[in-house]
Amino acid sequence: MQILSNWAKSWAERPRTFSERFKQRALCNPARTAMVLTTSSKVVIGDRRRAEYRAVKIQIRIFEAVDMATGSVRSIFLCGLLLTATAQFGFAQTPAARASDTQNVTAHDGQRDFDFEFGDWKMHLSRRLNPLTGSDTWVSYDGTSIVRKVWNGAANLGEIDLTGPTGRIQGLSLRVYNPESRQWNVHFANSSSGVLGEAMVGGFKNGRGEFYNQELFNGRSIFVRFIFSDIGPKSFKLEQAFSDDGGKTWEANWLATFTR
Repeated sequence: MQILSNWAKSWAERPRTFSERFKQRALCNPARTAMVLTTSSKVVIGDRRRAEYRAVKIQIRIFEAVDMATGSVRSIFLCGLLLTATAQFGFAQTPAARASDTQNVTAHDGQRDFDFEFGDWKMHLSRRLNPLTGSDTWVSYDGTSIVRKVWNGAANLGEIDLTGPTGRIQGLSLRVYNPESRQWNVHFANSSSGVLGEAMVGGFKNGRGEFYNQELFNGRSIFVRFIFSDIGPKSFKLEQAFSDDGGKTWEANWLATFTR
């Protein structure tokens, strides 16, 4: 009889509504509920009790309205609560994960991005003497540029031959496309040194190409940037710039215009 009496007492004191039962479980065991809310996220919740209480408060009226419905309906609304809390507190994905998903969806296949440059061009170059020294002395060169397709466009080879008041510049540019990263690796060499330089890495977006690397210049580590701009069927521009302050400021030292 005592066992039956205890059972009857606990039955009478049970939470009357589904919302009461959910609140009782959530507030008595916040760690468990927080674990459910963050199953697909690595975000750490600082104050689980307060976050869960606000989430419960948002849906309290809905739970009471469907309290007498079947367990399946209750499950649906419970899922709704978890989704609402996830959306409200931003637990679904970290910013890095969202950026990664966006990149996967919108990643551009840039294998054909250098096609505009194939063929013969006239080239005019303005070159800053003594970069990163405060010098503003420039010299001009004129000559030709020829770019040839390699591997059906997945690579290309460019040659420039220029003359100016300080002599002749013969340069070679090798560009190779990486289909996995969807980026180009651009190497440059000139005939005076015969050394193929470190790759400039980058690509094109909205008609503008940007490529970066880090290398030594006069014994100092600097950043180097190439920018292709104003691209059209008959002309385009190329700028090279150096930065010795980690990319905060850039000094242009190679301004080239190509026409045909």
